[in-house]
Amino acid sequence: MAYPIEFLKKIIPRNAGYFLRKIKLFVRGLFYRGTNFFCPICNKGYRTFFEGGFNLAVIGEYQIIGAGLRKNAICPGCASNDRDRLLYLALNDKNLKLLPADSILHIAPEPSLAGWIETKQRKNKGSYTKGVKYHEGFYYGNDVQLMDLLHLPFDDNSFDLLICNHVLEHIPDDIGAMREIHRVMKPGSKSILQVPWSPLLNKTFEDNSITKPKEREEKFGQFDHVRLYGTDYPQRLESAGFQVETISVSQLNLPDNILISYGLNRKEIIFVAKKLMQTR
Repeated sequence: MAYPIEFLKKIIPRNAGYFLRKIKLFVRGLFYRGTNFFCPICNKGYRTFFEGGFNLAVIGEYQIIGAGLRKNAICPGCASNDRDRLLYLALNDKNLKLLPADSILHIAPEPSLAGWIETKQRKNKGSYTKGVKYHEGFYYGNDVQLMDLLHLPFDDNSFDLLICNHVLEHIPDDIGAMREIHRVMKPGSKSILQVPWSPLLNKTFEDNSITKPKEREEKFGQFDHVRLYGTDYPQRLESAGFQVETISVSQLNLPDNILISYGLNRKEIIFVAKKLMQTR
């Protein structure tokens, strides 16, 4: 027998469910309003953020960054997590020069962050395309296109900025996906390509024989991950043609009180992959 929520997902149109989700978050945000934490995406303060992530042995064993059970991770009002808020800061960082961008492709767009980007693009009269491989419950609205990251439905050199946040660890052929991302980016453009990774692994751990969700959870840190990236992740991106810049949280020059109130992980690294200008 299906659980009530699963039954509702089947009978309620996705756009209606998406709208109901927004109402739920709005009401929840009002209830938790306060001053201990601040979400820059929805631009509101809260008395608490919620826990997020999974508490698994492999995450502690390999000190996986961008994964694990994190306190003060989820915003009550817009449901952004710490990784989303980090991207928000990266997109606003003047030194990284990611915005403004005439055309943006956002893979598996986080709803709260996507809403902020969409508003900004509308003001700047830029285009914003959102894509995902499949729709999941009420997480996405109908404006998110279905697409395969290994076969993007766009011409070469189409986008000025591409955002792909914690997606590549789900894709068996990640190098193929990286090459496809590289293909649709304009020469000289940049992308943010975040993944969970271990600073203790010199080489990314992959094993195609591990297919059961429980085994993947034990080995990779999540039931639907197919690898655990190591410190060689930038080299994997470079093999697809990118020039890679790694930005630490400290390089964003944020005071400690901001890091705490935003609920950020100080160990995070932002992976910025640039498509080099074409040479004759």
